[in-house]
Amino acid sequence: MIVDERITAYINSLGMELPQELRALEADALAHYVPIVKKDTQGALKFLLTLQQPKRILEVGTAIGFSALFMSEHTGADCKITTIEKVAMRLVEAEKNLTNPIYPHKDKIKLIKGEALEVLKQLVEEKASFDFIFLDAAKAQYMSFLPELMKLLEMNGLLVTDNVLQDGTVTNSRYSITRRDRTIHSRMREYLHTITHMEELSSVILPVGDGIALSHRI
Repeated sequence: MIVDERITAYINSLGMELPQELRALEADALAHYVPIVKKDTQGALKFLLTLQQPKRILEVGTAIGFSALFMSEHTGADCKITTIEKVAMRLVEAEKNLTNPIYPHKDKIKLIKGEALEVLKQLVEEKASFDFIFLDAAKAQYMSFLPELMKLLEMNGLLVTDNVLQDGTVTNSRYSITRRDRTIHSRMREYLHTITHMEELSSVILPVGDGIALSHRI
C-alpha cells in the first residue's frame, strides 16, 4: 500500500456502491487475480469524468472491460469510449463482457484488438481525437505511447495514467530493484519526469491506488 491501509479502507467506505452487475464483475476479477482499477482509483476516475464530462474517451488497456464499463456508467449518453487490448485471453473475457446485455451502457464502447502502439498510430492517421485518455496498459511502454497520445489528446483534454508508483518502488534506487524489474522501473521514472516537465501538460501525481498521474493539455 502507498497510503496507510486504514485510511484507504475508510475513504473507500465512503464511496457509492457499484451497480450490481459491475460489483459482480469486480468480485470475479479479484477472485481470479485479474488486475482492474482499485477502489480508490475508481473514486478518482468517477470524480474526473463527472467534472470533465468527456465526449470521446480513449482507453489503452481494456483487460476484461471493467474500467470501460465503469466509465460508461459515469459519462453522458453521447459519450463514446474506444478501448484497446492485445492479450488474447483478456480479449475473450472483454468481448463477452462488452456485449453482455446486463450492462446498460455497453453500446458506448468500441473495442479495438491489436498492439496498442500500432492502433494508436492508426488512430493518428485517421485524425482521431479524444478529450479524455485513460492509460492503463503495459507500464514499460508508457514512454513509447506518449508521443502518439499527445497527437490524439485535444486541447484542455485530460490524460489519466494509472499504476505510476509501482507500489511505491518507483522511489527506490535502481540498484535496490531486482534485475528483471529495472527496465520498467527506469522507464516509469522517465515517463513521470517527462510528463511533469512538458510545456504542453500540467501534471500532478497522486498516491491513489497504485498511483495515478493527471495531465491536463494546456
